[in-house]
Amino acid sequence: MANKTSGTRQKLTFRLDPSQTKPRNPVAVAAKQRSAGSHQKSPSALRQAQKLIVKKLPVDGEQD
Repeated sequence: MANKTSGTRQKLTFRLDPSQTKPRNPVAVAAKQRSAGSHQKSPSALRQAQKLIVKKLPVDGEQD
């Protein structure tokens, strides 16, 4: 009879020490440190900023 739980158990993995792994890419490390990424705001960020501006505008009918 087959063991039915062996497929759902966590698999055994061997972890390597950092000294045994290959060296990291120095270009990728430099890009990660300077936060490389998109040069403009996303459409959702722009839309949220515009909604905030509209929300801050005074409404004419609410002055005392």
